Amino acid sequence: MADTIQPKRLIFEQLARVAKALAQPNRLDLLEALSQGERGVEELARICRLSVANTSHHLQILRDGGFVVPRKSGVQVYYRLSGDEVTTLLSALQRMGERHIAEIEQLVRRHFATIDDLTPVGQDELLRLLRTDQVMVIDVRPESEYRAGHVKGAINIPLDHLSRQLPQLPRDHEIIAYCRGPYCLLAFEAVQALRAHGYRARRLQEGFPEWKARHLPLISAAEDPGRQPPTVTAREDHEG
Repeated sequence: MADTIQPKRLIFEQLARVAKALAQPNRLDLLEALSQGERGVEELARICRLSVANTSHHLQILRDGGFVVPRKSGVQVYYRLSGDEVTTLLSALQRMGERHIAEIEQLVRRHFATIDDLTPVGQDELLRLLRTDQVMVIDVRPESEYRAGHVKGAINIPLDHLSRQLPQLPRDHEIIAYCRGPYCLLAFEAVQALRAHGYRARRLQEGFPEWKARHLPLISAAEDPGRQPPTVTAREDHEG
């Protein structure tokens, strides 16, 4: 009996080490940033508002836990997620927290439900809508994140450029906005602005990382340059 239990126990000990790597909010923040695409340490530090030394420390823990993979280019070190299962795990953690942790449920209701009272669009519904050609999908993340990958057919309109792009948007289409994830405020704010100007608009319930993790249609901007209107460089809004 002891021989059959020991390997399971050893595996559980290693899984506990993996879970421990997530037990810090800054590391979850770093994983969300990396779910948009590969980034350098200094860029991650700026986005997550951490020192470079602190960022490197957290990334090393995430690397030891199997969540991220480094790549060195000259003196620069870049990190990416180790796989789509990282996004799937984070999504499951979010759903579990919302359903079973009262404090999370209250925070979601107070800060998100109050600014968007319409039912958001799910991934499967968006796939059906895209086949009808009756919707326009806009990616309101910064241009660098859009170029790293985006929903196929989506147009990049960073949130701080939305007001100047409004005249170019069709009135006869519903507009679906998406951003970095379910807790990203960029899509919420974009939908509010669109509705205030008389557009029919909703947000995608999930963000780009969840779309990518399900292997739904996506494309890089280099492969689809015609779908991106001219914009100036967008600021990397951490508010999202």
